[in-house]
Amino acid sequence: MPNAQANLAPIPDSLTDEQVVLLADIASTGISGAESGKVTLGDKVAVFAQGPIGICASIGARLLGASLVIGVDGDDARISMAKKMGVDVVLDYRKVDVVNEIKRLSGGGVDVAIESLGTQETFENALRTLRPGGTLSSLGVYSGKLSIPYEAFGAGIADYKIVTTLCPGGKERMIRLIDMVKSGRLDLRPLITHRFTLGDINEAYRIFANRLDGVMKVAIRP
Repeated sequence: MPNAQANLAPIPDSLTDEQVVLLADIASTGISGAESGKVTLGDKVAVFAQGPIGICASIGARLLGASLVIGVDGDDARISMAKKMGVDVVLDYRKVDVVNEIKRLSGGGVDVAIESLGTQETFENALRTLRPGGTLSSLGVYSGKLSIPYEAFGAGIADYKIVTTLCPGGKERMIRLIDMVKSGRLDLRPLITHRFTLGDINEAYRIFANRLDGVMKVAIRP
């Protein structure tokens, strides 16, 4: 494989495939949302959407020292998984006004809001939850035009910052993520909720595409 030594990180024999399979994409992307948002000790953080990437963003915020991580979703299985993975508070947007509730829980607004879905609505809501001087860290891939409402941006004087990132890679980063798994600080195995053989991949895609049976991530084996 060309340039393998420069780009690939060996998996230690002590780790299983399922312990590391999510690192190169899902974990790297999610955790980068917290990194790019400069989450630091004692920060209050809101993460919009608690799919696999959003949960990894929540985990990343905790690893970087956040004192409060608030997740937002509207899917029962994902809300349950977020709680299982250690998110401090998970709000169901079907039941509460998440902007007001996040401001109440955080004492006026969060230091960092991470948007991990990629819609205009979640982007705006994330922006509205920030305290003055806060940062919106966007992981979403937006398929259409994205606008920034003037009043949600603090009328231009709230000192907000908007940053974007997506799936940083490279050998050094993968080694660092693998080290987090080796140390026991990062365990993403609960996110793999379904397992199929290669011969059943069509069924795996059907379940995943339709978000059936509480699916989060699917592992395919020969």
